[in-house]
Order: sequence, then structure tokens, then C-alpha cells
Amino acid sequence: MTEDMAGVPYDQGSQWYDGEAGPLVRPYAMTGGRTKPGPTGVRFDLIALVTLAVGAPGAGDDTALGPEHRALIDLCRTETQSVAELSAGADLPVGVVRVLLGDLLELGCVTVSRPVPPAQLPDERILREVIEGLRAL
Repeated sequence: MTEDMAGVPYDQGSQWYDGEAGPLVRPYAMTGGRTKPGPTGVRFDLIALVTLAVGAPGAGDDTALGPEHRALIDLCRTETQSVAELSAGADLPVGVVRVLLGDLLELGCVTVSRPVPPAQLPDERILREVIEGLRAL
């Protein structure tokens, strides 16, 4: 056992985590200093749905993926989740999750279903007319 500068003991082989301070790795270190997802410039909305890709080519490649990438893959294994849910489940900031998801998308590990833009949603007047028509039947 060794002590850090504050006198807190730590095991040199342990993860970078302090019980009182929390994670000692800064978010920019998890993303390699990047703030935007990948060269494709994909934007991940909070409600965009992320699904593990069938066959997920990079999912088993330990050299290409960091522990945070694997945590996101594990969260997607059981069910499709939104970007916000993944952020909460992995206990990572949303900005970090967006960058990591960009990496996973480029590796073909995940697929993303983007929400429908408001301009493409049906007009409320049309929906009311449909409901009235159904009630008239």
C-alpha cells in the first residue's frame, strides 16, 4: 500500500477511484480530449434510442474499446436505451456519453434511431379530425 499526497492509502494496482472524492479520471481523459462525436459529426439527442448492433464487430475487441465503451455496450445488451438513460446508467456526463457513442457507432457496435423532427410530425388538427372520424363510426 502506498499513500497519495493527502495521506490516503491506495493500492498501486487498483482503479483510479477514491471513496470520498469519486472517480479521479477527468471526463476529457475518457474521450481523449474530444468534445464532439467522431469525424462524421453525428449529433445524439437525449431521446435518441441506442441499440446494440447485430453481430457488433468491435464489441469483443478489447484493444479498440475502453472500459467506458464496454459499459455502454453492456447497458445496451439487455434493451434499447436513450442517450439520457445510458448517461445515468453509466454514471457519466451526457457529453462524454455522446462522444463514446460516436466511437461505437463508427465501429458498428451500436445503431441509433433518431427522434422524429417536430416538422415531420402530423398536424394536431389532422389528428383531431381522425379521432372525430373514428368516434363517428
